[in-house]
Amino acid sequence: MSIIAWVFIFFISFILLRSIASFINKGMGNLGEEMRGSYFSIEIFYTLLVTYVIIIIGFGLIYLILSFEGIILVENGELRDVNVVGSIIHSMYFSGVTLLTIGYGDITPIGIGRLIALIQALIGYVLPTAFVLVLVQNTRGRRRNY
Repeated sequence: MSIIAWVFIFFISFILLRSIASFINKGMGNLGEEMRGSYFSIEIFYTLLVTYVIIIIGFGLIYLILSFEGIILVENGELRDVNVVGSIIHSMYFSGVTLLTIGYGDITPIGIGRLIALIQALIGYVLPTAFVLVLVQNTRGRRRNY
């Protein structure tokens, strides 16, 4: 694989890690304190939603970059040669299905794509837990302030 592809992959990975860390760190702060009577913070929810979108696009771009280096996504058990637009659609679709832990099985990764999909599925599995923990911490913080 070319050095440029690795640079892009590391850059995208850095953005993904920053996005997840930012979500967790913002949640530990004072988000939602302005909503006195509510246990739900719209700001935290939007932050989670944006974090999900960033992760889906980021991993989709990683799958896309890797697909230019060789086929890593197989559709219905067959190697298909698709154009650039088709490859973008396949990469983003697979990324979303993997992050949301749906896993239809119509597109499967091969090679290093399996490891990347495993990491993405783990993030998709853990992120809702982090969301709940952030809400619980904000609720406890507001109770102590009263």
